[in-house]
Amino acid sequence: MLFGENLKYDLKSSLVVFLVALPLCLGIAIASGAPPMSGLIAGIVGGIVVGSISGSNVSVSGPAAGLTVVVLDSISSLGTFPLFLACLVFAGLIQLGLGLAKAGVLGYYFPHSVIKGMLTAIGLILILKQIPHALGYDKDTMGDEAFLQSDDHNTFSEIWYAFEFNSPGAIVIVLVALGILIAFEQPQIKNHQILGLVPGALWAVVSGILINASYSFWKPEWTLDGEHLVTIPTVSDFSELGNLLTFPDFSLITESSFWVIAVTLAVIGSIETLLSVDAADKMDPQKRITPSSRELVAQGIGNSVSGLIGGLPVTAVIVRSTANISSGAKTKMSAVFHGILLMVLILAIPGVLNKIPLSCLAAILFLVGYKLAKPAIFVSVYEKGWSQFIPFVVTVLAILFTDLLVGIGIGMAFGLFFVIKTNFQKSIRFTELNGNYLVQLQKDVSFLNKAPLMKELSKIPNGCQVIINAEKARFIDHDIQEVLNDFIITSMEKNIEVTTEGFRYKLTKTA
Repeated sequence: MLFGENLKYDLKSSLVVFLVALPLCLGIAIASGAPPMSGLIAGIVGGIVVGSISGSNVSVSGPAAGLTVVVLDSISSLGTFPLFLACLVFAGLIQLGLGLAKAGVLGYYFPHSVIKGMLTAIGLILILKQIPHALGYDKDTMGDEAFLQSDDHNTFSEIWYAFEFNSPGAIVIVLVALGILIAFEQPQIKNHQILGLVPGALWAVVSGILINASYSFWKPEWTLDGEHLVTIPTVSDFSELGNLLTFPDFSLITESSFWVIAVTLAVIGSIETLLSVDAADKMDPQKRITPSSRELVAQGIGNSVSGLIGGLPVTAVIVRSTANISSGAKTKMSAVFHGILLMVLILAIPGVLNKIPLSCLAAILFLVGYKLAKPAIFVSVYEKGWSQFIPFVVTVLAILFTDLLVGIGIGMAFGLFFVIKTNFQKSIRFTELNGNYLVQLQKDVSFLNKAPLMKELSKIPNGCQVIINAEKARFIDHDIQEVLNDFIITSMEKNIEVTTEGFRYKLTKTA
């Protein structure tokens, strides 16, 4: 499809992504202990700068909730936000170097079950975290995805308080918005020549603003204001635009703490980007593959630019990418357009945007979350077997009850265990018949097989006959050779008769 043919799809999806990104950019900035404008700047840079350079057709970049704790701790330890910005500039340069060194290839080695678990967990978190906003209890920021919150509440206790201190006005708005969004998911409306031109998310937002405005005429006590609405910093004229920007302070560049934070931001940001891009590629209806090293280059440039003008760290992010894909984006121009919308609209009509109820935006995020965590996903992963289902469930629960980065680490550990287990079953086969054992080495036998091989050999009882066959092995790691050598030497003490077949070298050694 040509640019002109894609344009209507990309413009439509960019508007939905803008509506999703707006509260998340603000919320992540507040949760990170940074100026609210820094989140919007990061969203603009992620859309326009990263989107233009990236090779991804569907992923969207912006401030990442997964880095919230890192940013908060970094600003606290450094003392000022400008010092943190300087670290971010160099973190971007480190990422740029990683991309040029082709380090993005590491992204291809994340287990699929863990990626699936990450997506599902984020979907569940979106739903759970938006329930308070839907009920009009807006004490926690919309960008906070961690289980434990800064106000000493957690995801579930926040929901409890929301039911206790709900706002009827917010509930009406979220129900109407959900009704509109569900209606626009129906093919007869979604594909309609006229109705389908404007996304349901925009109609939902317009309805939220109008309903809230109407409360002042017939139910003033239901009117939402203050913390229940989007809050964007405003300027009275263009001469004040410079006040919205913060510039980096490089005075600590010679300190080791400066570089520790810069490297930490670069490494964690790169991991989250590679995970998110891989996940977005799997959701892409056209199954296009993003060049991962080029993505690191784009993110590196984006982070350096963001740091230079007062923005938060930028990564590829799942929530906005999911909204982009599910809204029908065809090319990366959707991500670029969403960045342009952020820049233009927060400067041109901040007063209108500040009238959007958070409960209305919660409805949009409910739908995004459901698409990530549908019950059918659990069923489909379960049908693939325990080796896929267990790492998937562990990843979901770990992210749900900790945060994104910790949960991913736990999920990766379980995923690696099953990868090793499966690799062992494919590379080494043990067969026993009447006390005689056949050990077959097949294909490539690496150090990953060392521990399970030692465990299986130790189970062979005294007085048995053992044949070790390597005719089908293309490669045998030196560590495996050592394990087999040690077994042959100790076998004489256990009266075990060992025969070797198919080895291209002498296996045994003298003790």
